[in-house]
Amino acid sequence: MTLQASAPKTGVNVARAIRDATIAGLIAFGILLPLIGFETVQNMRNELALETRPWLLAIFVGLVVLASLFISFVVRPWNQHRRAVRPAGASLKGAALRAAFAKWFTPFALGVAVFYPVLVIWITGFSGAVKWIDNFGIQILIYVMLGWGLNIVVGLAGLLDLGYVAFYAVGAYSYALLAKTFGLSFWILLPLAGILSAFWGVLLGFPVLRLRGDYLAIVTLAFGEIIRLVLINWVDVTSGYAGISSIPRPTFFGIPFTANEDGFAAVFGLEFTPLYRTIFLYYVILALALLTAFVTVRLRRLPIGRAWEALREDEIACRSLGINTTNTKLTAFGIGALFGGFAGSFFAARQGFISPESFTFTESAMILSIVVLGGMGSQIGVAIAALAMIGGTEMLRELDFLKQIFGAGFDPTQYRMLLFGLAMVLIMIWKPRGLISTREPTAFLKERKTVAAKFVEEGRG
Repeated sequence: MTLQASAPKTGVNVARAIRDATIAGLIAFGILLPLIGFETVQNMRNELALETRPWLLAIFVGLVVLASLFISFVVRPWNQHRRAVRPAGASLKGAALRAAFAKWFTPFALGVAVFYPVLVIWITGFSGAVKWIDNFGIQILIYVMLGWGLNIVVGLAGLLDLGYVAFYAVGAYSYALLAKTFGLSFWILLPLAGILSAFWGVLLGFPVLRLRGDYLAIVTLAFGEIIRLVLINWVDVTSGYAGISSIPRPTFFGIPFTANEDGFAAVFGLEFTPLYRTIFLYYVILALALLTAFVTVRLRRLPIGRAWEALREDEIACRSLGINTTNTKLTAFGIGALFGGFAGSFFAARQGFISPESFTFTESAMILSIVVLGGMGSQIGVAIAALAMIGGTEMLRELDFLKQIFGAGFDPTQYRMLLFGLAMVLIMIWKPRGLISTREPTAFLKERKTVAAKFVEEGRG
């Protein structure tokens, strides 16, 4: 007689589904009431008047309620049934698919990144390529590089840093001030800006050597605000809120990207277009990002990288093994700040203008969110998260068709933080440890085996 295990029940709790939908609707009503339910318009007397949009608010709240009911009645039962009837070899097939994905994704993504300008020009032509290469390609790669730099501090060493934008600002202002004062080139100031940022990273590391967790986060947040306030109030050097303008741009082996006779287009006999400078800057930031990834991967295999991971898992056990936690923390802060300084100097060279408004706490929160959502310690996860978050934010600027639905005055970019917060909540519910929740150990015996998410303590990546 053969006994078969009965499948678990996959019924729907109607009362719970209705309760969840009601709560979701009330929360959506409270959040969307000031954002969608009311609108300020200018009347004939040039005065601001408040208008209500109850039908639009009701549509959005209804969509939230329907989405909650759909999840309760369709998604959850389907997921439970799929788990109950999963065959014995499904886990092996899933592991094989993940291994194939990990093997081919990186070369494919690298190929797309290298040929991205060519693809954009082929699709949109020379006239429309500048926007897509600059606003999407360069902007995303800047945050990829910043995410990889912060990943050293947060993902590998486990040191929660809420003031990483300070090193970004130090690199930008170092390049801007030295370039305008001494006339040095971008290629000389790039490593110098990184070294100065690393110096400030080490200075930050000394006061926080004895701090962990929330206390460390508060001190790093204060450090970021101190740097921002210094940039605002030290007017004689930083020009305060006015910022620094006319920052020298990088050149192609001494050839500027200008319309003059000695410019890039004239030297090579081409018609002048700003696309050449945009493509050049794209490949510069791509090279810097790949350098950051290469150095990080190599450092993880060295003793210092293994010390970072030991510090992340358990600082007390790390100290008991004879590892110098002081040097480990300082190197993590210093190297992470180094790459932040590289990104800051590139940002100043690309923009030609910087001000303290570009280095607020929102930027630190954005970078930290990229690291957490991508999966702390995962290079690929951070890159995917930066692509989704920054690329998704930029895509909102292209959604002009929404003006036909919500009116000509509707600006989708005003709701980007709302959508960003919603995306964070959904991802944290779906993948609480980030998009890439598994990691491979740097030290292994005979065979490298992936560490599954269920074996990783919550909050440790």
